[in-house]
Amino acid sequence: MDEDNPTAESLAVKDGRFMAVGTRAEIDALRGAGTQVFDHRDAVITPGFIDAHTHPAGAGVRELKDVNVDVRSIAEIKDRMAARARETPPGEWIRGFKYDDTKLAEGRPLNRLDLDEAVPDHPAVVGHRGGHTSVYNSRAFALAEVTAETPDPPGGKFYREDGELTGLVAERANYIISRLIPGTHTDDDRQAGVKLITELMAQAGLTSFHDAGTSSSSVRAYSAAYRNGELSCRVYMMMRGAYEDLRQAGVSTGLGDEWLRVGGVKYGADGSASERTMRMSTPYVGRPDDYGILTMTREAIHDVVEVAHRSGWQVGIHANGDVTIGMVLDAYERVQELWPRPDPRHRIEHCSLVNPDLLARIKAVGAVPTPFYTYAHYHGNKWVEYGPEKMEWMFAHRSFLDYGIPVAPASDYTPGPYEPLMAIQSMVTRRDFEGRVWGPSQRITVPEAMRICTMGGAYASFEEDIKGSVTVGKLADFVVLAADPHDVDPDGIKEIPVVRTVAGGRVTWEG
Repeated sequence: MDEDNPTAESLAVKDGRFMAVGTRAEIDALRGAGTQVFDHRDAVITPGFIDAHTHPAGAGVRELKDVNVDVRSIAEIKDRMAARARETPPGEWIRGFKYDDTKLAEGRPLNRLDLDEAVPDHPAVVGHRGGHTSVYNSRAFALAEVTAETPDPPGGKFYREDGELTGLVAERANYIISRLIPGTHTDDDRQAGVKLITELMAQAGLTSFHDAGTSSSSVRAYSAAYRNGELSCRVYMMMRGAYEDLRQAGVSTGLGDEWLRVGGVKYGADGSASERTMRMSTPYVGRPDDYGILTMTREAIHDVVEVAHRSGWQVGIHANGDVTIGMVLDAYERVQELWPRPDPRHRIEHCSLVNPDLLARIKAVGAVPTPFYTYAHYHGNKWVEYGPEKMEWMFAHRSFLDYGIPVAPASDYTPGPYEPLMAIQSMVTRRDFEGRVWGPSQRITVPEAMRICTMGGAYASFEEDIKGSVTVGKLADFVVLAADPHDVDPDGIKEIPVVRTVAGGRVTWEG
């Protein structure tokens, strides 16, 4: 996918970079000490895939320590939570993760009474895979002294039905309860989680990712895994917890090397697309008074953007809804007018619901949107709450490209699957897992989707000169596929096996 050399038979790697790309005869002549030759005669080589917005450090340790409830019924969730409770001393927290409310056989969401039945003797929480809502049992609410009469905090919500708590808690209201959960994960746990999750991501063909909201403990975990040779993907760390100390020390975006680099600073300004809490100018279908949730005020957005921009940092703000995207653009336009910087590449994380005015402003200010790349396919059951009209402007890959906006690939894992081949299928077909098509006007071609998943990710981290294509001199990050995504039925792209993943000439996965 080097535009000057789009196809090749073989390639040579030296010192972790592409030394030559060409015919088998040309590359065979370069064999020698220190030179690796890769020639997959019956397979397809693509650049290494990049996920420009994901949360793997936290996901990795949860895979090791918490209860995975990525199942298809409330009964199964209850069984898994109850099984963990039986082996846990009474009073200790039981934590579930990767719950999806729209994929359950019972046709309804999990609630407080379900968890009370499954886990009567422990406080319990089940986190939605979207990361913005959780379901708690009665013991958890009692510990936090939250009742049906407790007022909703700014930027959060306790959901009620018939005057009683349902168990569902959204956004900043979560902190009132979750702050009581002891921090039991050690640095060794987190390092093991990083090792596991980067191995799994490499199996899917990922060679780099951007951790969107890196904590101090995650920095330690990535650093330890890197030192021990256990890091299977390159990491661009978008700071959260460690940001202020780094900024005060004079550190800014770009410090590090090709494996572990300080990225931008990450903030969150509204709710979730998959959990139907993002802030919009029009209400959700069937909920005429519900426009979603803002988690930052306009003033707070302006304040954090000004400080970071003037300190030399790239800024990435989670903004799903059109209202929130407009607020973020106001802040980006202001700082560029008052304190102009060449090419700051500030980002709009998710940038889910747009319109022509927002697209023109994104282009003018040079912002980089990171829309969800697997959502159209994976989360199809949720889009009825937005309706077909909004879906023509959500995850707007076609519109971004048509406006000449550099768009980055993003799974937001765990909220969305990180598999790049599913992402390519999703962007190309806009067809969900049950066969429905959402927002067909936003379909793009396979070559466009491939470029987003490679060069688009590299551009978002200022690394387009060193990664994102199979080009002489660039990092030798590439993937070997059993079939060419350009040639198969688009609805079968996600089924293509990943044969091998290579980062810097090192094989990180081989099937």
